[in-house]
Formats: sequence, C-alpha cells, structure tokens
Amino acid sequence: MRRLRHLTGHHRTAASNQLLGLLLAFNAGAVNAGGFLVVHLYTSHMTGFVSMLADNLVLGQMKLVLGAIGALWAFMSGAGTTAIMVNWGRQRQLRSTFALPLLLVALLMLVFGLVGAITLNWRTPFAVPLTVLLLSFIMGLQNATVTKMSSSQIRTTHMTGVVTDLGIEIGKMLYWNRTGTPPESQVRANQARLRLFAGLLGMFLVGGIAGAAGFKHVGFVFVVPLAVLLLALSLPPLWADRARLRHPLRGLGRSGAQAASAPPGATSTVAAPTEGERAHPPPSSPH
Repeated sequence: MRRLRHLTGHHRTAASNQLLGLLLAFNAGAVNAGGFLVVHLYTSHMTGFVSMLADNLVLGQMKLVLGAIGALWAFMSGAGTTAIMVNWGRQRQLRSTFALPLLLVALLMLVFGLVGAITLNWRTPFAVPLTVLLLSFIMGLQNATVTKMSSSQIRTTHMTGVVTDLGIEIGKMLYWNRTGTPPESQVRANQARLRLFAGLLGMFLVGGIAGAAGFKHVGFVFVVPLAVLLLALSLPPLWADRARLRHPLRGLGRSGAQAASAPPGATSTVAAPTEGERAHPPPSSPH
C-alpha cells in the first residue's frame, strides 16, 4: 500500500515518474490500438486529427472536419480537466494531487469497458460516436497528468517525441569521438534517457499488441482490468487524504489566517509546489 501511495502521491522522484510513465504508456497503447478496432480512429493521435481537419477542409468533407474538431476538443478538455484537478489539489496541499485525475481516468475506462458498446450508438454534434470523444478525453487526462508529474519530461499517449529523443540518444551513442578529444568535449549518450525512451516505446508497443488482441477476442470488457489497476494506483493517496477531502476548505482557512496575520511586506512561509512537485528528471546531456 505504501509503495502504491508513493507511485501516485504528492512527492515525486525520477524513479516513481519513470515507473508510472511505463505503466501508463502500456495503458495508452492498449486503449489506442484497441479503440482503433472499435471506432477505426487512433484517439490519442492529435497530429492525425489536425491533418484530418486540414485535409477535409480543403476537400469539403464537413462531416470529417466536425469529427476531427470533436476529438481535438475532447483531448484538450481532458488535459484542461487535469490542470484544474491538480491545481485544486495543490492549493489544498493534498497527497493525492496527481491521483485525482488518474482516478477519473480509471472510472471513465470502467464506463467504456462496461457500456462501451452502447456509446457507439450515441451520436454527438461532432458527427462521431460518443466513444471517440470519451477515448480522446481519457487520453488527454492521462497525458496531462504524466506531463505535470514529470515536469514535461515524459509523455505516454503519443510516441513521436519519444522516438525522436530515442533516435538522438542512439545517434550520440554511435558518434565517433576522434582520438585526443578532451573528455568534456566528447559526445556521449545519456544512458538514463536512452533506457527511459526505449522503455516507453516498448511498453506502448506491448500495450498496443495486448489491446488489439484483447478487443479482438474479448471485446470492451478487456479494458476493465486496466481500469482496476489504475484504480488501485490512485486509491492509496486518496485514502491518506480522506480527512482533508471531507473538509476541503480547512487547510485553506489556516493558510489564509497565516497570510492575514503576517505583517505588511512579509514573505509567506508557505511555499507553493513547483511544476512536477520538484521531480528529478533524467539528467540531460550537454551534447
């Protein structure tokens, strides 16, 4: 229980960010590939939806334009919801700051896994089924959560940046340093980043294979175990915060009272948490 609480809790480390990133990359790969078998769209692929929007504007296919706009709106809404929840938790100094959006991801995945077939028939103003908007919203929630946890060092729902960074590190690893080059000027691959990006890519691929096979042979219910895993990760910090969540304004009241009693011009002693909760990302190479 304690390890689960640290994995999604308030205080972040490089190790916890990387482990959670790997788990969520698997989850994104499974949902993305499995969802494609259902709605024939990769619902975490916002680059593709922007291209779809541009292409079909030129071709005059307004139904497809609306579908692309809907997916983009849903993904951004998910990311915005994460920002609201994380900042709400930070202001109340909750241990479950990052567990809150993950809990919402888990609950929405449960809805998709249990009643996803029904949402395929629910039409929306964007000319796509509710399923497309739901999956895009989930991916936006998840990607923004990991982004804020890791100070923008880790992404899990798309692999373009991951593959780019992995290629850069491989190129640095293969670079030939001429004999006599001073050690401080030599090009060296960052092994920590190399392992991280290779791991993210591998987990996304394995998740995609599992998701495609699961949706093909089991159907929507394949998502339920993934949702239960995220639920298990998010509940320990929420349980630790149960008293604060019952009285969400109590901590704010004390902070406000301290600020009111401070003399004019005094500096507050309550330090606001930084982006990613002072996470320690993998060290970057100077080359």
